[in-house]
Amino acid sequence: MLRAPAESKYADELDYLESIDKGPKPFSWRLSPRMVRIFVLGSERADGLDREIPQKWFGDRSFVERSIVTLASDRGLLLIGDPGTGKSWLAELLAAAISRNSTLVVQGTAGTTEDHIKYSWNVSMVIAKGQSRESMIPSPIMTAMEQGVIGRFEELTRSTSDVQDALISILSEKYVSIPELGENDDNIVFAQPGFSIIATANSRDRGVNDLSSALKRRFNFVRIPVVTNKKSEAEIVRFRTTELLRRHQIELDVPPTLLDILLQSFADLRAGAASATSDDQKLESALSTAEQIGVLEDAILHSQFFGDSTLRAATLAGSLVGSLARRTPEDLAILNKYWHGVVEPRSKKEGGEWPEFLEGGRQAIATLS
Repeated sequence: MLRAPAESKYADELDYLESIDKGPKPFSWRLSPRMVRIFVLGSERADGLDREIPQKWFGDRSFVERSIVTLASDRGLLLIGDPGTGKSWLAELLAAAISRNSTLVVQGTAGTTEDHIKYSWNVSMVIAKGQSRESMIPSPIMTAMEQGVIGRFEELTRSTSDVQDALISILSEKYVSIPELGENDDNIVFAQPGFSIIATANSRDRGVNDLSSALKRRFNFVRIPVVTNKKSEAEIVRFRTTELLRRHQIELDVPPTLLDILLQSFADLRAGAASATSDDQKLESALSTAEQIGVLEDAILHSQFFGDSTLRAATLAGSLVGSLARRTPEDLAILNKYWHGVVEPRSKKEGGEWPEFLEGGRQAIATLS
């Protein structure tokens, strides 16, 4: 698989945690809330396990605990935050730990319809045999209801009000009617114990399709903030980079000095965006941790395929400029100002890898200009 879901990727860990789990489990959960937390946040010495469970999501412990408690209370969970804050990854890990299935996902877009969260029909079977449960195609959400597991809804605020209204009924009534089946016994699908929905929403999408008050009441909100702590952000980037290298079977070291340069550059650019007085003075990029990982991934792959398998500061600078310069000339002007006003003085003062980073960025900006 190009990308294995969390329940497959960490199957050995989940099997182990399930085998030693003596805690009470809500509904049909595969793990107790305590073990779900250990799976997501990693084990500590106080947990008394005879093997280490590595941390997979990096953020405040309270966010994970509140998310778990919400799902145990049979309420929907809405993870909301800026792009790149790990909302989808946390949702996947929670679904994997609770249900051993994180793939029952609906992606919210302007084209998402009510059928995508309820059901549709196999047209050829309907023509041949008529409408029946056999000719019905259940949505991922309906499948989650029938199996009593976690369903996921990505980018909820990207979907239209009709779709959101249909979700209100599912979350409140916990069943879906199928009027096409008439008065048959199987014309209603009831949610089984353990069913819940984890939705995500991008806080930058406010005003696109705002959630109604009725829908908000059916979710517990957990706001995931942008990671601003350099140590935590470095751990996330290292974790994701290690996965990348393993997936591509690349043997390449990421020098700590270059990782520090990447983290410092994003911190500088975020500070510049925070002090900007207009959108034209801000990069279009959200400057999220996910985008940092993308910059580093681009630089690593470029070094592997078109370099000497050594990550260099100039390559990292070119990747950063190429990834963040999305508008011409606005973003290029912002990056050029940053390079002259911040990177150049820092390269003279600190030396090390900064001079090469300075030159690599200059060349990248000149090429794109």
